[in-house]
Amino acid sequence: MRIGILGTGTLAEALGTGWVRAGHEVVVGGRSPGKAQALADRLGGATRALPPQEIAHGRDAVLLAVAWAGVEDTLRSAGAPDGTLDGTPLIDPTNAVEHGVGVLLTEPHGSAAQRVAALAPGAHVVKAFHLFPAQRWTQPREAGDTPVTVAVCGDDADALRVTGRLVRDVGGVPAVLGPLGRARQLEEAAGFVIGLAFAGFDPVSAVPSG
Repeated sequence: MRIGILGTGTLAEALGTGWVRAGHEVVVGGRSPGKAQALADRLGGATRALPPQEIAHGRDAVLLAVAWAGVEDTLRSAGAPDGTLDGTPLIDPTNAVEHGVGVLLTEPHGSAAQRVAALAPGAHVVKAFHLFPAQRWTQPREAGDTPVTVAVCGDDADALRVTGRLVRDVGGVPAVLGPLGRARQLEEAAGFVIGLAFAGFDPVSAVPSG
């Protein structure tokens, strides 16, 4: 597939690395052309750096891999409010939470994913990849390791299918929990995990295993 990545940080690199290894064509765009080019060079293969406004052109999916504070500027630089992402699966792994606390920064009855959808009219937004740190996708997997379950939600069946394939390509198992209206529930779960981790507790120990 042809994948666009908006962002040049650790998650962009981790998932981009996995997708390049899986044989996908990846292009990278960010606010800093130099950082975008450096990431494209590290990803290797046929990866290219492009201006953000060209990232969505002809792509099968776009990953929005930036911090929450940079989401609006990034989408505007990509022309999303003008419809450049219309019809494109837009994967949203953002966590709009207070650092070190995990409290959501979004409105009480909305979600970060729904805000992304409002900023990118026509895009098929899918919430995914928001719960695990970037290094989880670059760790060597041993035989017998249990695959990571990636909770996913979205409204478009084709976008969910594309996202599911990309989850599998980095060693995860997609679990579709429903429409984008459930994104806040997933984001609250991330806040719960983040809050426990920063408080010194293992979040895994707080979740029943069977």
